Amino acid sequence: MFNDIGALELLTLVVLAVLVFGPEKLPKVIQDVTRTIRKIREFSDSAKEDIRSELGPQFKDFEFEDLNPKTFVRKQLMDGNDDLGLKEIRESFDLRKEMADVTDAVNGRESAPSASATGAAAASAAGAAAGSGSAPDLLKKPAQPVKDERPPFDADAT
Repeated sequence: MFNDIGALELLTLVVLAVLVFGPEKLPKVIQDVTRTIRKIREFSDSAKEDIRSELGPQFKDFEFEDLNPKTFVRKQLMDGNDDLGLKEIRESFDLRKEMADVTDAVNGRESAPSASATGAAAASAAGAAAGSGSAPDLLKKPAQPVKDERPPFDADAT
């Protein structure tokens, strides 16, 4: 709850509390605040237990933190529940290799196919190249323009 309060902010709050409540009333105010926080926590815990007991035994592992969308997604997709094969996809995707391949294609160098290349990515790339006969081959070195030939001019691009 107070994880992001630094020492200066805490000191400022203490000084402000002493100024507002005075040194005589401050211990009583602190006791009242801690008692109220304790009662709120007890009420919250009892409400959680009541909800769990009303849901029945099939929800005995239910946690209220699971209602947070981030926690739910992390628990369902990232933790061992791999019905969709996401772990294999995550492990097979190598961003550094993909970026190196793109860099080689842009610079006109031939990239050596490695054993770690994904079968799905290679199959989809081969299918895309075979399916559209006019797709440019990024791994092929582009033809050098004739020295007197000017590159095409696009007025909208400048």
